[in-house]
Amino acid sequence: MNGYVESGKIPGIVTLVSRRGEVVVDAFGKQSLGGGSMRRDSIFRISSMTKPIVAAAAMILVEECKLRLNDRIDDLLPELADRKVLRRIDSPLDDTVPANRPITLRDLLTFKLGIGIVMAPPGLYPIQVALDEAGLTPGPNPLQISPDEYMSRLGRLPLIHQPGEKWMYHLGSDILGILIARASGQSLEQFLHTRLFVPLGMKDTGFYVPAEKLNRFTSSYMAGKETGELAVHDEASASRWAEPPLFPSGGGGLVSTVDDYLAFCQMMLDKGVHNGERILSRPSIELMITDHLTPEQKADARIFFGEHSGWGFGLAVNTRRVDLATVPGRFGWDGGIGTTAYTDPVEGVIGILMTQRLMESPEPPGVFLDFWTSAYQSIDD
Repeated sequence: MNGYVESGKIPGIVTLVSRRGEVVVDAFGKQSLGGGSMRRDSIFRISSMTKPIVAAAAMILVEECKLRLNDRIDDLLPELADRKVLRRIDSPLDDTVPANRPITLRDLLTFKLGIGIVMAPPGLYPIQVALDEAGLTPGPNPLQISPDEYMSRLGRLPLIHQPGEKWMYHLGSDILGILIARASGQSLEQFLHTRLFVPLGMKDTGFYVPAEKLNRFTSSYMAGKETGELAVHDEASASRWAEPPLFPSGGGGLVSTVDDYLAFCQMMLDKGVHNGERILSRPSIELMITDHLTPEQKADARIFFGEHSGWGFGLAVNTRRVDLATVPGRFGWDGGIGTTAYTDPVEGVIGILMTQRLMESPEPPGVFLDFWTSAYQSIDD
């Protein structure tokens, strides 16, 4: 891992590997170019690693019978009632048919609600242009609209597929965050704080970094368009994450540390228990980490799943071993600003890698692949 820092490809890295009570953490490089050294408690933008946390929060409401997996979500999200569906992905926005059925909570958790990121060149289809013009196209920066405005804009657009027909990435988690807030009567951050972060001791996890913690916040970088050299995406000292966001994104808004995220992963590995306190039931955890996709539903998402993974509730699930790390039953996800975390119930391994370099493709970058190879080659029994 240190080689990535020494070569200048990544400013800094924190790695954590946990197995059966033994935790090994290493920190390399700098929090920002020209800045202070990376620390174990450095704070990173974990982007899509937010998704499993928000899915777990939804399951808390399911267990309290405030939400039901197969109930329509129209009562709490009336903007998504009476959906229209494009005849084809390249259809004009008014070339639609009625939805065969309402969208359910299960659809949001499994990303089968019928709308999400279109994996095609920008602007190829009218629905892509419409999502972009509405400000709903996901990106590495916080959205600058309120949750209610987000739902209002989304409600004016048709679905791309019939509910339950296809897996489409991301938007399900953002909508899920809004549903949790409306169902609980709290903001998403309040609900996550009281029901997950405090019980799990995740003291540095939230949707923004308070002023007193900015000295531990990393600056993020991306490849320059012309030179390929590192260019600033978000400077820690003047960060977009330095104040509470207008839109707390359930799909990618959180910041965290390796130890905070370990607490969440350990709870998942321990079937819902943390330090003797039950957060979720064992059946809920088992449901979350089950692959819920058919081959047809994920046929267009090979860039995400390859031949070895499917999707549970807010996270990927390995279904076939094709390398050292893809143990069937292993679950987790990556973050587009350079993070990855997976939990392996078979080997008892939790691995977390946090960097501050943006991914350039849905396919894992070399640093992710090398981290997982290094973690699994260390198993000596």
